Amino acid sequence: QVQLVESGGGSVQAGGSLRLSCAAARRTYSTYYMGWFRQAPGKEREIVAAIRRTGGITYYGDSVRGRFTISRDNARNTVYLQMNSLNVEDTAEYYCAAASYGSVWYNVNDYAYWGQGTQVTVSS
Repeated sequence: QVQLVESGGGSVQAGGSLRLSCAAARRTYSTYYMGWFRQAPGKEREIVAAIRRTGGITYYGDSVRGRFTISRDNARNTVYLQMNSLNVEDTAEYYCAAASYGSVWYNVNDYAYWGQGTQVTVSS
């Protein structure tokens, strides 16, 4: 069964915006952290942003802070990543993931559930 399904990726020119969505199964969506990671070819998977289950507390990787916004709609079991001011360095496969209580929000190895990924390509 598919637990997490990303959508919204595509190609955009530098300076543009994209909004990614992650639809989650209810039992997966209720985990302590929902996060977005990205991985470019030949590079390690890195944290983009994370959001806690309650309270709306968010966390951001240094490279995206101020440009990207993570949010969640609990009624729809959906997590979003609004990406503004995109640059070529943002080109990567973007993954939605979930981690349980006790995890470190930025630690890729603490996330047990992963989507299939959606490609974001920024040109110019």
